[in-house]
Parts: sequence; C-alpha cells; structure tokens
Amino acid sequence: MPPVDRATRKSWLIWTTAVFVYFAALFHRTTLGVAGLEASERFGLGPAQLGVFTVLQIGVYALMQIPTGLLVDRYGPRRVLTVAALLMGTGQVLFAVADSYGLGLAARAVLGMGDAMTFISVIRLVATHFPPRQYSLVVAVTAAIGGVGNLVATVPLTLMLGSIGWTWAFLIAGGITALYSVVALLRVRDVPAGFVAPKPEVVPFRKIWPKVRQAWSVPGTRLGFWAHFSTMSTPAVIGLLWGYPYLVQAQGMSPRAASSTLGLLVIGAIVASPIIGGLFSRNPEWRMPISVGFLAFAFTGWGVLLLWPGGHVPTPVIAVVFLVLTVGGPISGVAFALARDYNPSHRQSTASGLVNVGGFLAVTVTALGVGVLLDLVEGLLSPQTAFRVAFSFCVLVLVLGSWRMLVWWRRARAAVFEAEERGETVPVQIRRRRWDALNVA
Repeated sequence: MPPVDRATRKSWLIWTTAVFVYFAALFHRTTLGVAGLEASERFGLGPAQLGVFTVLQIGVYALMQIPTGLLVDRYGPRRVLTVAALLMGTGQVLFAVADSYGLGLAARAVLGMGDAMTFISVIRLVATHFPPRQYSLVVAVTAAIGGVGNLVATVPLTLMLGSIGWTWAFLIAGGITALYSVVALLRVRDVPAGFVAPKPEVVPFRKIWPKVRQAWSVPGTRLGFWAHFSTMSTPAVIGLLWGYPYLVQAQGMSPRAASSTLGLLVIGAIVASPIIGGLFSRNPEWRMPISVGFLAFAFTGWGVLLLWPGGHVPTPVIAVVFLVLTVGGPISGVAFALARDYNPSHRQSTASGLVNVGGFLAVTVTALGVGVLLDLVEGLLSPQTAFRVAFSFCVLVLVLGSWRMLVWWRRARAAVFEAEERGETVPVQIRRRRWDALNVA
C-alpha cells in the first residue's frame, strides 16, 4: 500500500482510539510501581518474590514481541488491539481477586501478554494512516500519551488504593479496559478509507527463524537492540517496581510524597518525548551522540544516588536525578528508527520486535537482580545501605549495555561507509571520525 499524502480527521480519530489502548497498557504496566508494598503484604512476599511479578510480566512482554509483529502482519492492528485490551482487562481483574502468589503471577502474565500487543499495533497504524514526514512526531506524541497512563498509575492509583482498597481499585481499572475493547473493535480501521488493505503475510513456521536471523544480522538492528537495552532500563526499573520502595523505605518519604516524586519520571517523559522526537526527525545524525550523552548523565545520576554521604539523599536532589534519568525513555525511541532505517520494509516489523526485546530484557534482568540482592541483605544492612547494594546491579547492567552499544555504533557506521563506497543510498549521512579506524571487539 502506498503512503498517504496527508492525515485526515478520520486518521486522527482512529489514532486517538488506538492510543488509549496504549495509555491503558502503560497504566497497567506500572501499577506495581506504587502497589508493590501492598502486594508484599497481600501475598506475604519478600523482595525477590515481589521482583518476580515484574520479571514475569516484562519477560512475557519481551517474548511476545516477534510473535506480535507476525500477528499484526497476519490479522491487522485492529484485531490485535482488541484482543490486547481484553487480555489486559482480564489480567487486572484476576489480579484484583487473586488471593495466592500463583494466581497473582498468572494474572500478571496475562497482563503482560496484552501489554505486548499494543505498541507495535499502534505504530503500524501510524505508519498506515499518516504520511512519512509525520511518523516520528506522531510516534513521539503516542509515547507521551502513554506516559500519562504511567502518571495515572502513581498519585491517583495511590489514592484509590488508600480509599477503596486493592480489590475495587484493580477491578475498576480492569473492567474499564476490557469494555474499551469494544470501542477499539468498532472504531479502529487498519487502512484509511479508499485504500485496500495489503494481503496478509502468512509466514510458515520454518521460515520464521531465518527471517529473524536476517534482521539480527544487520548492524543497525544490533545497534538498536543495545541502544534500547541501555537507555530504557534505568527509568523503567525505577518506575515499574523499585523506585517506590526505595523512596519509602530507604529515603523515608510518605507514600504520597513517593508517588509524587515518581510522577516526575512520567512528567519528564511526557514533556521530553515530542521534543526529542522532533529533534531526531529533523537531525537524524544526532540520534546516537545524544544517546551516548544521556548515558553519561545516567551514570552521573546513579553515582549521586549511590554515593551520597550518609545515604539519605535530599528530596530536591532525587527529583533532579529522576528528571535526568527519565529522558532515557524518549531517547530509547531511537531504536525503532534504526530498525526502520537499516532494514527493508518486509523485515521492519521483525527488526522492531527485536530491538524492543533489548529494552525489556534489560528491565527483566535488572528488576530480578535488584530483588535478589535485597533479599540477600535484608535484615543484615540498613534499608539505605541495602538499596545501595541492590541498585549497584543497575549500574552493572548499564555498563554492559553501554559497552555493547558503543561497539555496534562503530560497526553500524562502518556498514554505512561501506554502502556509500558501493554507491548505495544510505538513510543517514554521517562523517568519518578518527575513532572509526579503531578496532573494537
């Protein structure tokens, strides 16, 4: 199907309907960020067991990325978004009534499966209903609106948990999401009016793995994987699970103050997303230098949190660090631009799924690692020192991701230079630097 020349009012209405499913996904994904302590009491969990909730949910999300791309190719984003809303609503209703750890885990797995189907479906609709020149900006606005869902999962959810309790708070959230699936089914359209939907791509099972290997062999895909791994993990781990316990238990904040502080992660992302999306759209050659610059600030932020004298970090300092770290979420969108730029159209969905796995793999490993370390030192160290030890694992994961991102940045640049020498058209014009001649592992 050829790209559209302009977005119509109908296109914006379809996008609005779809983006509210993504809004719900971000809300449900981050509910444990403020309900973690209540979950510990409800199910009688230690830190490591609590971490498994997020590890399972995000792990299912990561594993579902490539299958989701194939499902969207086969059945279209409208049907996939409808199923996603049903799964998320069902998962949250199960979580509301769960009275055992096993049922709670099953509920989060169902929720993670629905969550996994949303983003790729929405960006497919953006690619279909909007002209290419608007793609980066609309995707960035999509991310910002998703961030509002994250914000609703902080202070408002905290107030709901305190006023109407666990069961009713999650029942209401899950029920509304499940009912919204009907709206998605009736209002979303896979292609604009007057266009014919492309013939569904049915990929035989035996051809799936070769297609994945081809996408993975592209240096730009590997670079996107490690860029997403590095830039997304820090704000996600803090916002999804461990930020709230850290602020309450280690920093002595009240639940409401901790929720408000976590809200800075979301507000920062909402403000930064369209700015960074527009900047990357106008100046694609700045994408990787800005990503590397963010990582330098991220390491500085972690140094402040982990090395502050006495362990009790002033609230204004925490607020500044959180605002710096939250920019990693919008910057991580560079991964999808890399997947789109360096892969042919028939492999872009697969490549997008692969780079998305990178970020959520980092979140899964980091969330579990922090939980295990907290479990090991619980009762042996003060809460402040215990979180210092546990959060050091976040820095180790960030070191690994940054190293591999730098390696594949250099290799992707080399591939671009080689393509230019062959007379091929390259997606982004870059200049050679002295360090391009260095050998890297």
